Amino acid sequence: MAEAARRAFITTLVAVAVIVGVLALWKVKVVLALVFLGLILAAAMRPGIDRLAEHKVPRPLGVALHYLAVVGAIALMLWLVVPRAVDQVDQALGGVPTSQLELTQKAKHSTGIKHQFFVGLQKRLQRVPSAGGVVHGAVSIGTKAIEALVGIFFIFATAAYWIFERERAIGLVTSLMARKHRKTVRDTWELIDAKLGAFVRGQLLLITFVATLLSLSFWAIGMPFWLLLGVFAGIVEIIPVIGPLLAGAIAVAVGLTVSWHLALFAGIVVLVVRQIEDYVVIPRVMGHVTGLSPMLVLVSVSCIGLLFGGFYVLLATPLTAVLATLIDVIVRDKDPAEEEVPTVLFAKESSN
Repeated sequence: MAEAARRAFITTLVAVAVIVGVLALWKVKVVLALVFLGLILAAAMRPGIDRLAEHKVPRPLGVALHYLAVVGAIALMLWLVVPRAVDQVDQALGGVPTSQLELTQKAKHSTGIKHQFFVGLQKRLQRVPSAGGVVHGAVSIGTKAIEALVGIFFIFATAAYWIFERERAIGLVTSLMARKHRKTVRDTWELIDAKLGAFVRGQLLLITFVATLLSLSFWAIGMPFWLLLGVFAGIVEIIPVIGPLLAGAIAVAVGLTVSWHLALFAGIVVLVVRQIEDYVVIPRVMGHVTGLSPMLVLVSVSCIGLLFGGFYVLLATPLTAVLATLIDVIVRDKDPAEEEVPTVLFAKESSN
């Protein structure tokens, strides 16, 4: 009886510890997601920083140069895209109303999408009861903006620290392993790092390619909102299968507001760009960087989006790639040293 009681107590204690651990992880899931994003960013930058180090550029300066390139790219995009996008929205709405009376007039005399926009704006303004409500809304928006900035800073800081601390972390983990497993653990870690980095660099290339080509194509056929539609199509490339379908459907829907001919041209343009992407760009640029089938990626994106929310969709493919690599090594007994290392933007180093 004493032995049975002891086993029951230990089992209960372990179960409670597991539940408490899961609840604790759930509470800090945002922090874990930001850390994971930082590790992914570090993996994407590491080959470039290593190449700069080969040319006698110190690693801290290499990190700073990469961050300056990111800030410069964002500033260039804002300078090129945002003013033109605002102009397109203003033209589509026939001018932004500056008073309640003007808003009411536009809501009465507009039709279709414009009418829905102005009516929705009216309803939102009616729900603002007083100046106090406006102040509260402004404070809430300001708080969210500060949280976003803190999150971005946290990701960049984590990536910078991980650039310098990864080897030390690998050494610590492998020192806790049996000697016969140390090489496998290190090779697995480096393979995962290479896959994540190649995935991010490949996605950035695809987003730029799709957004640029579709924006120019939509402009050429006379599509309204051509810039907004092109940039949106590039961004939703992050979501496999669903993203391109959504971008195509919205482009066709916007074309239908003008004529069925324009909608047909828009659909053809999206289809042609998608075929070029699938059969030319992806095989030559990305290859099979994650080793995941489109169906598995779609299921993982859907499940993670439903369980955790839209923000965590960004982590679905990288997380699934990590789990798939671990299963290959642990369950399927594959040797990570013999796996093909993805090399998006960076040629594979020749072994001596």
